[in-house]
Amino acid sequence: MVVFITGASRGIGFATARYFARMKNVEIYALSRNRAGLGQLATECAGLNKTSVLHPIVFDLDDFLREPASLTRKIPKKTIHIDILINNAGVLINKPFSQVTLEEMEYIFRINLFAPAVLIRELLPFMGKKAVTHVVNISSMGGFQGSMKFPGLSYYSASKASLACMTECLNEEFRSLNIALNCLALGSVQTEMLEEAFPGHKAQFMPDEIAEFIGHFALTGHKQMRGKVIPVSMVNP
Repeated sequence: MVVFITGASRGIGFATARYFARMKNVEIYALSRNRAGLGQLATECAGLNKTSVLHPIVFDLDDFLREPASLTRKIPKKTIHIDILINNAGVLINKPFSQVTLEEMEYIFRINLFAPAVLIRELLPFMGKKAVTHVVNISSMGGFQGSMKFPGLSYYSASKASLACMTECLNEEFRSLNIALNCLALGSVQTEMLEEAFPGHKAQFMPDEIAEFIGHFALTGHKQMRGKVIPVSMVNP
C-alpha cells in the first residue's frame, strides 16, 4: 500500500504518518517543507514496523504551484499506484477581516485550496484505474456550513469551505476513474498551528487521537461513502 501525506512534519500529518508506519507493508511518502521535522518523523517511524518504509520529501507547496512538475521528479519510478492521498497541509492566519492583506488572502487560498487541487491533478497518473484511490481532504469545522464561526478566521474558513465543495465536485468528475474523494471537517486539534493562532486554547482532540480516526477512515471510509463532507467534532455545528 502506498500513502501520500502532506504537512507531515508536525501535528496531524506527523501523527497520521506514524499511524500508517505501524502497519505492515506500507510505503509512506511524507511531504513537508520542514526538513528537520521530516527527519524527526523518519527517525520515529524507522522502528515501528520493519516491513513499512517512510520516504521524507522536502516539498514547499507554494513553490510547487509555480512548478507543478517538481513533484513527479521526486516520486520513485517504481511507484505505479497511490492507494491513499491525504491533503492535510494548511495555513491558519488569525486576523480581523479588515486587516488581512491581499497577499495574506492569496496565500491562505493557495495553500488551503489551490495546492491540494494541483496536487490531485499532478498525481492523477498514479491514482485509480484498476485499483481504487481514496483522496481524503482535511477541512475544518470552521468551513462546515451551519457551524459556529469565529472572528479572525474569515479567509481560513472560506478556504476550507471551498476545499469541501471541491471534494464533492471532483468525486463526481473522477467517478469513472476509480478515484474516491471525501472530506473530513475537523474540530479543534491541539497542534502547533492552533497554538500559534490561539495561544492558550484547549482543543477537543490531541493529534494522535485524530490521526487514528483519519487513518482508519482513509483505509475504509470510501467503502461506505464517497463525495461526502463529514464533521468530526464533539459539539454540534
